[in-house]
Amino acid sequence: MTRILIADDHAILRRGLKEILVRELEGAVCGEAEDAQQVLAQLRNCEWDLVMLDITMPGRSGLDVLKDLKAMCPKLPVLVLSMHPEDQYGKRILKAGASGYMNKKSAPEELIKAIRKLLAGGQYVSPALAERLALDLKRDASRLAHEILSDREFEILRMIASGKTVTQIAADLHLSVSTVSTHRARILEKMHMTTTAELMHFAISNHLVD
Repeated sequence: MTRILIADDHAILRRGLKEILVRELEGAVCGEAEDAQQVLAQLRNCEWDLVMLDITMPGRSGLDVLKDLKAMCPKLPVLVLSMHPEDQYGKRILKAGASGYMNKKSAPEELIKAIRKLLAGGQYVSPALAERLALDLKRDASRLAHEILSDREFEILRMIASGKTVTQIAADLHLSVSTVSTHRARILEKMHMTTTAELMHFAISNHLVD
């Protein structure tokens, strides 16, 4: 029996993934979680062989959940399945401890291939992400400005670039307005910029927003 926890806030997607896994993986048993709290509760109560984790969930980001998850269960393989392109989050997700990163647009056959690889103790990266990682090794000395940001700063940069105000970001991330403002100031300082308009232009130019 293979126990897989599906963590995503969309019930239809969870059901679809469950049907694929049960059909394609012999002996697969799937659990579900729709937010960070449920993910961590499931990890305390049950033994799992694999977690499929979305980045965007209510309350806390998947990056935050991933860090807590790996602290609780260091050896548990995690496949992050997200709507965000690999070049936006893939490298950060792998650094945070995930065993693989996959875009939700991927074919079901590729998903099963990735899961089997993780269950066998390996890692999965798409050809696009593998190419990005190879390029990053070549140009490490000239990293793009956003790559020096912390995960939280990067998340806030993307939200700023999508047009959200400091108040809206604070509400979405359950932070105080002053905390978000502090993060914004640090982002500007690290990226050697002075205005929100500059941040938005940079993020759009470098395809950091959908």
